[in-house]
Amino acid sequence: MKNQSIKISLVQSDLVWENTTKNLENFDKLLTEIDNETEIIILPEMFSTGFTMNVENLEKPLGKRAFDWLKDKAKKLDKIIVGSILFEQDEKYYNRMFWMRPDGSFETYDKRHLFSMANEHKIITAGNKRTIVEYKGIKFLPQICYDLRFPVWSKNTYDKKNDTYEFDTIIYIANWPEKRKQAYTNLLKARAIENQSYIIWVNRIGKDNQGIYHSGDTQIIDSFGNILKQAEKGKNKVVNTEISIEKLKKHRLSFKVGMDWDKFSINI
Repeated sequence: MKNQSIKISLVQSDLVWENTTKNLENFDKLLTEIDNETEIIILPEMFSTGFTMNVENLEKPLGKRAFDWLKDKAKKLDKIIVGSILFEQDEKYYNRMFWMRPDGSFETYDKRHLFSMANEHKIITAGNKRTIVEYKGIKFLPQICYDLRFPVWSKNTYDKKNDTYEFDTIIYIANWPEKRKQAYTNLLKARAIENQSYIIWVNRIGKDNQGIYHSGDTQIIDSFGNILKQAEKGKNKVVNTEISIEKLKKHRLSFKVGMDWDKFSINI
C-alpha cells in the first residue's frame, strides 16, 4: 500500500419526499460547503426521492434526472460523487449506488439486502454482487443501509501471499431511523474492528412521509472503532474529513488479525 490520504466530504441532509427537483436544489446548496481539496463527495441513500417504494409517484424514466445531475455535478466540481438512486433498468427497479467520476465514467452497486419490513423486496430487485472501487491506491466497498446488519456480506479478506486486503474502507449510505440508532451505532464500530478498515456512514435527517424521524449521525470511524468525526445530530451538514492509508497500514502491521480470518465463499 502507498502512503496516501484522501479528502472526503460526507453530506448529511433532510430529504423531501418524492420530490427530485427540491432534493437536487437542496444538494446544490449544500455542495457549496464542500472543501475545495475534497476528492470524494458522499450523499445519503435515495438522495433524490427519500426511501419511497411508490414508483408510480415518481417521474419517468425513473432515476434518470438524478443520474444526469450526478454526472453533471461531478464534472463541474471535478470530484467523485457517491450516492444511491431509485433506478429503473430493463423493467426492473434497483436501489443503485453510483460512484460517479468527473469524466462521466462510473461504477455501481445494487443494494443486496432489501428491507422487507418496508416492502422494499416487493418493488426492488436485489443486487447479486459486491463491488470494490479503487482510488489512489485505497479500495472502497460500497454498501447500502440494511446491508449493515449482514456482516458476512461485508467481510474483508486477507491474501497472505501478497500481504494485501480486499478493501480498506466501507461506505454505508442510509435512510436509517433514529429509533433504531442503537443498532447502527454498535454495528458500525463492529464492522470497523472486524474488518480492520475505515467505516464511512452517511445518513439522512428529518421526518419522512411516514412521520419517521432520522437523526443522521453521519460519521467516519477508524479501524480501532474510534469515531474520528461526526455531524451534529439532525442538522443539514457537510463533514469534511480524510482517511489515511498509512495509519491503517500501521494498525494492520502491528496487529495482523487478518492472518486468522476464516475463509469462506458466499452462495447467491
